[in-house]
Amino acid sequence: MEISELQKVASQVRRDIVRQVHACQSGHPGGSLGCTDLLVGLYFDQMTLKSDESGKRVFDMNGTGEDLFFLSNGHISPVFYSVLARSGYFPVAELATFRKLNSRLQGHPTTHEHLEGIRIASGSLGQGLSVSIGAAQAKKLNNDNSLVFCLMGDGEQNEGQVWEAAMYAPHHKVDNLVAFIDLNGQQIDGPTEKVMNNRDLGAKYAAFGWNVITMQGNDMADVVKVLNQARELSGNGQPIMVLMYTEMGAGVDFMMGSHKWHGVAPNDEQLAAALAQLPETLGDY
Repeated sequence: MEISELQKVASQVRRDIVRQVHACQSGHPGGSLGCTDLLVGLYFDQMTLKSDESGKRVFDMNGTGEDLFFLSNGHISPVFYSVLARSGYFPVAELATFRKLNSRLQGHPTTHEHLEGIRIASGSLGQGLSVSIGAAQAKKLNNDNSLVFCLMGDGEQNEGQVWEAAMYAPHHKVDNLVAFIDLNGQQIDGPTEKVMNNRDLGAKYAAFGWNVITMQGNDMADVVKVLNQARELSGNGQPIMVLMYTEMGAGVDFMMGSHKWHGVAPNDEQLAAALAQLPETLGDY
């Protein structure tokens, strides 16, 4: 898909995000908006996914013969749900049920809801990288050449389990794994450098044996370029770590540059202001 078309999809996904969170007055818009370009780039351009003859996405838990994506920082579920719906996994209209009673679209993704596209329950931070490594190793055992992608937050790097996984993957040459860290510098309690300074994550992962590259996560052209680069680097004996620089709240000016919008819903006036900045390109649900 052309960069301009991907940008149009991203604008609609951002509209979906703020509308979902506003409707239930609960959720996490900031990180969702910041990671929109990555998920759109993955699902609409980069990943090999299964579809039926009508174009509807076909989902099964094994994911044999297709690329897999695992969202570790599951609180940014609004962007995940929007991208899954917009790429054909379930009806776009279902986005209107986000965080409501008996909805499949829980605040954090869950597998018992049987929502197409969701392979793990996530949001208990620190677990996604471990799960992704297991899936990547299973693909190797099955002679499946598809890739596994995993997104983590930078605040999530405070979790000890992340670093156990970070040691494990290079040691076992899990080179069909591409992981991303959303470097927006913000977490729920404030700037990451003040809560628990990550310092030089690139140097840390490189020292553990990862192939470390960088991405401007709110520049769709760079997202596509780096995703292609990551695929080319796979299969060379090292897992790949992408340090993805984003702005929390990207696309909505008053949500950018602060941790305030990590988990706060916009009111009616703020929703209108946000939507005025985001062109409706695919049609609202």
